[in-house]
Amino acid sequence: MIAWFRSLWLNVNASYWFYPALFSIIAGIAAFVTVYLDRNGFADWLNEVSWIHSSRPEGARTVLTVIAGSMIGVASTVFSITIAAVAYASGNYGPRLLTNFMQDKGNQLSLGVFIATFVYAVLVLRVVRGADEQASDSVDAAATALPGFTPQLSLLIATALALVAVAVLVYFLHHIPDSIRINTVLKGIGQRLIDDIDERFPEDWRGEEPGTRATGEAVVAKTTGYIKIIDFETLDSIAERTGGVIALKVRTGDFVHPFVPIAELAQADASDAIADDIRACFSAGGMRTPTQDLEFLFDELVEIALRALSPGINDPFTAITALHWLGAATAELGHRSLDRGPEQNNYDPNRVQPLDDDFEHFLQRGFGGIRASAAGSPLAAKKFIDALETASLACNSAPRRRLFLEEATYLVVQARTALRGPSLKELETRFDNFVEAIQKQGI
Repeated sequence: MIAWFRSLWLNVNASYWFYPALFSIIAGIAAFVTVYLDRNGFADWLNEVSWIHSSRPEGARTVLTVIAGSMIGVASTVFSITIAAVAYASGNYGPRLLTNFMQDKGNQLSLGVFIATFVYAVLVLRVVRGADEQASDSVDAAATALPGFTPQLSLLIATALALVAVAVLVYFLHHIPDSIRINTVLKGIGQRLIDDIDERFPEDWRGEEPGTRATGEAVVAKTTGYIKIIDFETLDSIAERTGGVIALKVRTGDFVHPFVPIAELAQADASDAIADDIRACFSAGGMRTPTQDLEFLFDELVEIALRALSPGINDPFTAITALHWLGAATAELGHRSLDRGPEQNNYDPNRVQPLDDDFEHFLQRGFGGIRASAAGSPLAAKKFIDALETASLACNSAPRRRLFLEEATYLVVQARTALRGPSLKELETRFDNFVEAIQKQGI
């Protein structure tokens, strides 16, 4: 159940309705509160402030009408620009990046501010009473000794909200073009990947190898989709309650369908009730998310590089930037102990055993995914070798350095079928220098 709620929050977090709806509710409550204060004389002190000029009903209506009309127009424009930016990102960078843009708080909060200002102005506008209008009730009639009723505090707040909305609009007009720049996109993905690696694998590698995994009765999936969230804490509670060990057969981001094993329960009987409890710890959906899924972020960098190196786009410099961020992330992995699963603080690894992803797995997921396309580009191929060399500098393991050398060797072998002449010679020279450097480090 916890996995389902977390999955629901991910969907809400990637929606454009949550913050506008939340801000609208807050604006509605604020409108009723400020109007109440105006009607009951709590805002009379405003009349004593010399630099605040009191408005009459006609002027207040005009101001509130302008604010409400302009805000709904701006909100429509903002939504249209956002959808255009999302469509542009999907077409140029790949559909997997849609989640990044949908979760962009700058876009969501900007739209929320405009909608909230509109709601507040409309709700205040409805209580403005002209001099020739009768009060609707005794409270309204007693609100002011002068003809008509103008909620001065509410009008002042509406004006302040309009000024805030103008500032947000300026920010939004800067944020949208900045957020779809490829360097900004790659930095966002790469920095999040490095941060997630630092959080998930905080300890340096000391030569330990993955332990023996438990085997037992398989628990199969009954739903179809990508694993979005795994509730490790509840799995740990189930294992503790049954006295068994739960060994996972899938990781976050894997695609499952009915009869695919998702876990094995060892040292305990997997009754139907226990199997259902285990299944409830896995939330599946129609798309992958970066939560708990390092491979998803690797795949995003790989996808951008592959699209950039495709014949239709032919943009090796974007691919090189992706290689730089992949190299930085791989360097972080090169010196860390990788024997931990996601959210390792929430469970006992002796009771819940996630899939072990060794260094070779991540190296192949990143550099291995780009290798074939990079081999056909002289610029990308050379930067591929450079990225491997710089990443190897952080590696404290001879076996892992051999994997770097192996990956570079595969690239050169493949490049010999695509490159020739000076381009191939330059690449082979670069490779020879890399071999010499990595041999000095020790393999």
